Amino acid sequence: MNKEKRQAIFERLQAANPNPTTELNYRTPFELLLAVILSAQATDKGVNKATARLFPVANTPKAIFELGETGLKVYIKTIGLFNSKAKNIIQTCRMLIDIHDSEVPNERQALEALPGVGRKTANVVLNTAFGQPTMAVDTHIFRVGNRTRLAPGKTPLEVEKKLLRWTPKAFLQDAHHWLILHGRYTCVARKPRCGSCVIEDLCEFKEKTP
Repeated sequence: MNKEKRQAIFERLQAANPNPTTELNYRTPFELLLAVILSAQATDKGVNKATARLFPVANTPKAIFELGETGLKVYIKTIGLFNSKAKNIIQTCRMLIDIHDSEVPNERQALEALPGVGRKTANVVLNTAFGQPTMAVDTHIFRVGNRTRLAPGKTPLEVEKKLLRWTPKAFLQDAHHWLILHGRYTCVARKPRCGSCVIEDLCEFKEKTP
């Protein structure tokens, strides 16, 4: 795919959704961090239901830590892998309190040192909470990058690096939100909705559907 096509793709995605953002509900970087940790192998809708119960009760590292694993599980038990997530979140809260003065760090290395925080989670927090032009490649972006040929790659990291290199700078800040939403609602896994896709004529997927 050439740079003119990439430019046109992002222009159309921007026109369709000028101010994209995460569908996770949050008010602070810490709330976002917790929501993203909880969202692994879970839906944003399911996470939002859980955090709607949790955050009014506890939404700081100290308050969550004081709940303990058992107390936290009461609020997140509807989410997949809640046992391991509760353990990771409590350990993360301890580290935030002990090392970062209860603040979420805005550097990748420090974020990835937190239990339950991998590269994708760190990228979401850096981009959404701190405005850094990162690319959080989840299953949706991985699929869209490969299917459209916007940034084909065999691994999420390969797709991430290509998107960072090839996405026009003017669109880089919001690109990962556009691509996630496009993969979630239009370029879906089983049967992409090509007929209602705003970039259908620019996409290089050979097996387009009506």
